[in-house]
Amino acid sequence: MGQLLNQPRTVSASTTPALTVPASLRNLYAPVLSQLERVNILLYEELCNDHPFVDQLVKHGFRLGGKRLRPALVLLSGQVCGPLGADHFTLGAAVELIHTATLIHDDVLDEATLRRHLDTINARWDNEASILLGDYLFARSICQVSTLSDPFALRELSRTARIMCEGELRQVGHRGNYQLAEEEYLTIIGSKTAELIALCCRLGAYYSGASTEDCQALGRYGSHLGVAFQIADDVLDLTGDENTAGKSLGTDLLKQKATLPLICLLGRVEPHRRPELEALLAATDNHRTEALRPWLERYGAIEAAQAQAGEYSRRAAAELRGLPAGPARDALAGLTEFVVHRTL
Repeated sequence: MGQLLNQPRTVSASTTPALTVPASLRNLYAPVLSQLERVNILLYEELCNDHPFVDQLVKHGFRLGGKRLRPALVLLSGQVCGPLGADHFTLGAAVELIHTATLIHDDVLDEATLRRHLDTINARWDNEASILLGDYLFARSICQVSTLSDPFALRELSRTARIMCEGELRQVGHRGNYQLAEEEYLTIIGSKTAELIALCCRLGAYYSGASTEDCQALGRYGSHLGVAFQIADDVLDLTGDENTAGKSLGTDLLKQKATLPLICLLGRVEPHRRPELEALLAATDNHRTEALRPWLERYGAIEAAQAQAGEYSRRAAAELRGLPAGPARDALAGLTEFVVHRTL
């Protein structure tokens, strides 16, 4: 691991691949788009390595990223509270490195082969390379945050990483548990997904000199946004199109995860039909998603899950009311709609 932590090469903006943002997000990111370009340069610096094999892996990992939602949230939350500075760019790169690391590890756990229309690291190389690359990106993120003069981010990022890992472990522990309560599911996704999104918003606000009240409000905004995002992701895993989403779908069923659409379905099905449904969920063939769709439609399970995502989206938007009006706040409000209606 010592070799992996060599300092990255310095690159210029002219040699950095251009920032690509999905069309559905470009207008929402408009208030911070130029600053997001600076984060992109920092990311590329972190993902350059003098060792050819490591460089090849990290460059591929860089391409697996897509929406840049988390650095955008750092920047937008910072801008709504005050001026942006160099610390925000460092933080934006650090949270994206953490996020990319979690995606690479998730692909191993889910045995996924496609992300952003590209082979996953585990599909192109193997699980060993994926695990080590994820660890490497975590390490690079910590290295970046440790350069800040205020240790607040380092403490918060370390705490958040622990909570995220606990959430993932709890989800693994509940595989095949179709008695999982909705409350427990929400707690799990609050840890494994929403915690990092909430941190992005708190960090952006804190490093702009925001009041404690505004930092807390933006943290709650991020937490609700993250829950809405994950519920929508779980719906997409059952109903989405791989060509549109650009990633492997149906992995939740493969790994027997009781996500909210399934929890809603199991709560609505008649008791005498539940054994039949649980047998379908436990099956090992490749057609479970298709076989499950009539059940989801008959009992309105997708609509019920989408309604929950919408409720958390509205809670997120409500947290913005006390913040200064302007383009950044409008963008944050727009993201509450995006996360529940997205197709990627």
